Amino acid sequence: MNLPHLAFYEPRIAGNTGNAIRLSAVTGTTLHLVEPLGFDLSEPKLKRAGLDYHDLASVVVHPDLEALLAALPDARVFAFTTKATTSYTDVAYRPDDVLLFGPEPTGLPDEVLAHPRVTDQLKIPMLPARRSLNLTSAASIAIYEAWRQVGFADGA
Repeated sequence: MNLPHLAFYEPRIAGNTGNAIRLSAVTGTTLHLVEPLGFDLSEPKLKRAGLDYHDLASVVVHPDLEALLAALPDARVFAFTTKATTSYTDVAYRPDDVLLFGPEPTGLPDEVLAHPRVTDQLKIPMLPARRSLNLTSAASIAIYEAWRQVGFADGA
């Protein structure tokens, strides 16, 4: 599949990550989880949310952000944040890109947003006075835009 990688930085909610595993399985993207995680990967909530998609998904766990970046040395990294001014639809995505999302409920910390490997910060438009989207909902919007850009290749 020619889609960017999804990366969850220090995710906290098992159900959201379970849903992201399902998203990975149905789109063919790789899901990267950056530790520490706020749950155990064997938690029932995670398995229930991912249903029987765990064996169809590509999930990689990294001990920290630097390990993720070292594993994908040539990747552009797009950090999703409500603080950004660039829309996620303004990017022509490439297969080696990383779409990086922060933990619930805080989002990506300032030091990650300022990391030299972050190519740009992106936002998903919302109505004013709303805090944020659900983590996996935001990841779904972003990865489906990338998939749309390649004509939903391999999709049925």
